[in-house]
This record gives sequence, C-alpha cells and structure tokens, in this order.
Amino acid sequence: MTISFFSGAASFRRQWPLIEEELDKIFESGQFTNGPTVKKFEQMMQAYTGAKHCIAVGNATDALIIMLKASGIGPGDEVIVPCFTFFASASSVGHVGATPVFVDIDPVTYSISVEDIERKITEHTKAIMPVHLFTQLADMKEIQRIADKHGLLVLEDSAEAIGMFHDSVHAGLIGQAGVISFFPTKTLGAIGDAGLIVTNDDLLAHRVRRLRIHGQDEGVPYVYHEVGYNSRMDDIQAAVLLSRLPFLSQEIAKRAHLAALYNNYLASNPHVQTPSIRERQDTTNPVYYVYVIECDRRNELVQYLTDNGIGTEVYYPLTLHTQPCFASLGYEEGSMPHAELACTRTVGLPLYPDLTEEGVAAVSEAINKFYEGGV
Repeated sequence: MTISFFSGAASFRRQWPLIEEELDKIFESGQFTNGPTVKKFEQMMQAYTGAKHCIAVGNATDALIIMLKASGIGPGDEVIVPCFTFFASASSVGHVGATPVFVDIDPVTYSISVEDIERKITEHTKAIMPVHLFTQLADMKEIQRIADKHGLLVLEDSAEAIGMFHDSVHAGLIGQAGVISFFPTKTLGAIGDAGLIVTNDDLLAHRVRRLRIHGQDEGVPYVYHEVGYNSRMDDIQAAVLLSRLPFLSQEIAKRAHLAALYNNYLASNPHVQTPSIRERQDTTNPVYYVYVIECDRRNELVQYLTDNGIGTEVYYPLTLHTQPCFASLGYEEGSMPHAELACTRTVGLPLYPDLTEEGVAAVSEAINKFYEGGV
C-alpha cells in the first residue's frame, strides 16, 4: 500500500460540481483577480471567523509581510518569534527591514516559550509574533499579558490555525491581527497559493488593503500613497475555497478522528511520543492540521517508511536561529535547547480527510514494526 503524506484528490472530485459552478461565474464575469468571487470569499470568512475585516492576498508569506508593514514594523525594530517554525515567520520580519529575535519553544506544544519571551525584550522590541503550530494555539493569555506590560503589539502567525478558537475568538483576532494560509495542504486548501489577513482594527485593515495593490486605495487607480506590493488573491483560488469552506467543520472532525486512531495505535510504543494538548486556563480547541510525533532514530524511521511507500514530512530539520541566512545575528548552537532537540526527533505522519482508517492502521503498523523488529 502506498500512502502519500498528503492527497486531496478524492475530495476534489467530490467537490468539483460546486467548484465548477463558481468557476463558470468567473469566466462569465471576466474578472480574474481580486474580483467578485474574492469579495464573496472574504465575506464568508468574516462570518466564519467573526473578524471585522478579512483581506485576501496572494499567499500567507505576503500576508505576514503586509501585516507587519501595515502595523508600522520597520528598520530598527525587533520582533520576537519562535525559532522552531516555518521560515516565513522570520523572513517576513526581515523583508520589512526589522530584526527577528528568536525564542525557544514549549516542548509540549512547540509554540513560543512564554518563559523565554521577557528575557529577549529590549528597547527596540516592537512586537511579539506567536505561531500557532501544528495542532494548538500558543499561550495567548500569557503572551498578551507580557505584551501589555511592555507596550508591545501581538501579531499572530496563525497560518495553520483556521478553526482554532480562544474563548470563542478565532486565531488571528486575539492580538492586533493575524494571517491564514490556504496552501493546498492546509486544513482549508486552495489549488495554489492564497492567503488572508484578519483583523478588527479599521486603520490597520485600510493600510493592508492599500499595500496589497501597490499602495493605491481601492477604487482610485494610479494614485500611490506608498510603495506597496502586488499581492491579490485570484478568483479561481477564491472559487475553490468558497466551495470547500462548507465542508471545513466535518473535515476538521475527520482529522481529529484519524488523530485519535494514531494515538491508540501508537500508545504502547515507548519509542514514539504522540501529540499532547496543553490544558489552558481559557477555552481553546485543537485542530489537527498535521499529526507530528517525536521518535527515536527519526531519520532511520523516515527512510524505512519511505522505502515502504509511506510519505512523511520532517518539521523542521533546522531551527531558524541556526539557518545560514541568520548567522549574522550571532546565535549559538545550544542556545535554544527545546527547539534544537525537537529538530532531531519530530516528523509529520500522513493526516488529511481523504486518508482512510486502514491507511492510519498501515502507517502505525509500519512504525511499530520498525521499532519491534530492531530494523
């Protein structure tokens, strides 16, 4: 049995009639970028998230850059980010001329360590950017407390966090603003790149809308108030997302069901640590965007699974503070022990709505066989 790390083919076939209907409207209108389908999708996301403003852009990396710039982050500023996350969490800070300041992670949630944040705050710190990674929210109550104490912005990298809520507030809306990614593998995926900025701040939203179209106000072309970006969601991606959004809740439930199966199959394996959901003082909910385990002999296991037709993804092979492009910042290896250990032990297993229960059983059986057989 070959099991891909991700496949959405079956879902796409089931949802194609709805997608085709939306696509027909686009071809009839002749508006292919930031058109009526994008506007409709933005409105549906406002209803889903509860955000006052949902602003569609080309991808989530652009969303981070535009969110930072619209928030006034620039040269001379520092932004605190976790060192164990996707590269864009830090590169976006560099793109606006600011400096990422790296912080270790909570070894249970892989989110930013609240204990390490205050040690890294300086007179140049302008914002904290928590990342809601893999399955659950960062400790937003404590992060907001620290931010309020020091007069800092909280800008959320909530790219993976669609469907996650904190006391009924959707991820990305707990701080000043946040982003959502619709990369094809995400919990709600397009068929290409697409992203969203969410906020309840009117002024920030106005600047975001201006920045995504070169620095001009919508409806007033060829007058540029600042140097912006060309980052508009295209209507084809919006059509796909519009058609898939009604299935999101049931697909989140399917992911949770498959994750529970993994938990059961792998529970007795002493070499594998399954995901743990951190209890919070506030009401939060996990969403299994990916299913990440920690395991002994990680690289050998990955090769064994690959040889047996099972796809995996290593999250992440290097921490951000040890990446070559950030060498000038002067971080030393060993300075972020929890993140550095995670980089040697974590791996994502197949988890998506089209995955069958038999598929989960097969992946789990292969993992258990690897360790039981002393392969």
